[in-house]
Amino acid sequence: MHPALVPFYRAAAGLASAAAHLVPAGEGKLQRALAARRDAVTQLVEWARTTRDRARPLLWMHAPSGGEGLQARPVLEQVRTTRPDVQLLYTFFSPSAERFAASLAVDGRGYLPFDTRGAAERVLDAVAPTALVFAKLDVWPQLVEHAAARGVRTGMISATLPVGSGRGGVLARALLRDAYASLDAVGAIDPDDAARLIALGVRAERISVTGDTRYDQVAARAAAVDRQSVLLTRVTAARPTVVAGSTWPADERVLFDAWTTVRQAVPRARLIIAPHEPTESHLAPIESWVRTTSLRGARLAQLLDGSASADVDVVVIDRVGVLGDLYALADIAFVGGGFHAAGLHSVLEPAAYGVPVVYGPGGDRVRDARALSTAGGGRLVHDVDSLAGSLTQWLTQERARSAAGAEARAVVERGLGAAARSVALVESLLR
Repeated sequence: MHPALVPFYRAAAGLASAAAHLVPAGEGKLQRALAARRDAVTQLVEWARTTRDRARPLLWMHAPSGGEGLQARPVLEQVRTTRPDVQLLYTFFSPSAERFAASLAVDGRGYLPFDTRGAAERVLDAVAPTALVFAKLDVWPQLVEHAAARGVRTGMISATLPVGSGRGGVLARALLRDAYASLDAVGAIDPDDAARLIALGVRAERISVTGDTRYDQVAARAAAVDRQSVLLTRVTAARPTVVAGSTWPADERVLFDAWTTVRQAVPRARLIIAPHEPTESHLAPIESWVRTTSLRGARLAQLLDGSASADVDVVVIDRVGVLGDLYALADIAFVGGGFHAAGLHSVLEPAAYGVPVVYGPGGDRVRDARALSTAGGGRLVHDVDSLAGSLTQWLTQERARSAAGAEARAVVERGLGAAARSVALVESLLR
């Protein structure tokens, strides 16, 4: 970090840490993120006191949110299998990743404290990691600095830096360059990412192209899905089905208008919609739309408790954690976020099932969506008409839909192997 920025960064981290103790608890994302860090250091220190075996190596993996967690998961799973002697600690930043973290087979998990000098020193002294590995891009300057001072090997997997990223700016480079330069090993998704990361500060001799571990993760999930599970058997219906996943209101406005046209061409078409945030405030407008269109709708909870049949026109998913399995029921997937500022969500999850994928304009900026479009396994749509046209065409033309689905699966298959290469990188750090 540039010396002139050090006092400002430390002050900002200190203020954030103080805010965690002062801001009242609440349901807002920021309030939840702050409240979760009130005892983050204490919890990690206590975990180390009760569980850490210093006779064993420790891999500390950090992934800020659920998306990066999907990149970390296949690496953690393989290390768990091939190196049972290694203890695994997983940290995250976003409250949305808390449920995901709980699903991982690791020895310890928790929120990463704010990047103050005191927090970094206390946690590093307590957990004594052998290696500290970040997923995707985020690094924490003071944590990396103090880890390096203790001889902890640091690295990054599935590293990517989009064209035009703010991290390429003068201020960001001054703040983060030393941290990136300190990393002992970095696995980039592709050669272009590697070049941009080198410009950001990563040492050229320490970077290699290992690919994106999410391809392995989604392929493994699709292969392991239990089609006889209560979830899937209760939602299955012999109707042409579109699964709309991780949608935001901006996506839904376009989808709902398009669905009127789709239903005129395919009257039996069924929509399963899983909003990104299945809160009551988000579910209510969806159900209001269902009523105004005279469609028959039901929540997932009603299908699971037997109070409604899967043979409804619209199934509203009222919980998180099930979308990855529900894509197994799709003839077509509409992935949300493309019409929303938050950005496109994972198009690889449905593609792994051999399902053709449709997404909004935000797909222009997403590598995976571009790969699907190029291969013919996905389509970018810009408005109501193009969305209605794509859905109608694939629902009514089985051969074209099957061919597109096969191309979507092939894109995922071409990306396999990144997990094994990333595990090899992690192994080099553990040695």
